[in-house]
Amino acid sequence: MQIAIQGEPGSFSHEAALKFAPQATLFPCALSSEVFSALIEGPVEAAVIPIENSLAGSVAEHYDLLLTNEVAIERELLLRIRHNLIAVPGTRLDQIQRVYSHPVALAQCRRFFESHPGMEAIPYYDTAGSVKQLVELRDRSSGGIASVQAALHYGGEVLESGIEDNPENYTRFFLIRRRGEVRSDAAADKVSLAFTVENRPGTLVEALQVFASQGTNLTRIESRPVHGQPWHYVFYADYQLSSPDSADSALESLAQHCSMVKELGRYRAGQLET
Repeated sequence: MQIAIQGEPGSFSHEAALKFAPQATLFPCALSSEVFSALIEGPVEAAVIPIENSLAGSVAEHYDLLLTNEVAIERELLLRIRHNLIAVPGTRLDQIQRVYSHPVALAQCRRFFESHPGMEAIPYYDTAGSVKQLVELRDRSSGGIASVQAALHYGGEVLESGIEDNPENYTRFFLIRRRGEVRSDAAADKVSLAFTVENRPGTLVEALQVFASQGTNLTRIESRPVHGQPWHYVFYADYQLSSPDSADSALESLAQHCSMVKELGRYRAGQLET
């Protein structure tokens, strides 16, 4: 299976894709919009996208792209994020003067930099890309913060592992396919959807009451601006199914209170890695 990801090979998206499909061939894309275009236009069978990090929050762009493209979520994965200091093989820790990585990764390793004041943290466009750069340049004065997968892919050496501040660092990934090609799962116990309500008092309360009346557990809700309509919002929600039939009945009831309802996926909830 060919899977599109955003970023360089060796990224956490790469790691997630291999957990979804160990024999997958990757189709790296520079931009998230290119990931969705590759899926819609057919060069790939599926795509893997990060949707939320337990510390940094949502990937807002991916919610917008899920809403505006004819794709759907097939599976969910909760990937434990382990940051590693990676360098050219043979480099000593005391040689490292500069450390490159994505700004989010750098921010999640503040204590490491506090304990190594001689290292300068430098933002880079991609975690795996930072390792790719230093290995290609054979730069022994620089390191990169990335996954073990990046070290394996580019031939780097892990100097320090598990340097993230918080071990409860997880990123939630979706495996998505074209809407008509999603494989149903009889054990699906979770639904993601998007909806909008009319701009009048009580409409959001009425919509949320549907989840309570159906006995479903609303696990997440977030609002995003509607593009081109200032001060209008679309709500993204996840809920757990009380029974297989409750998904359809909740959607039907919600439609009575909303101006738009779109199911983004029906899938089995991911489990935390240890």
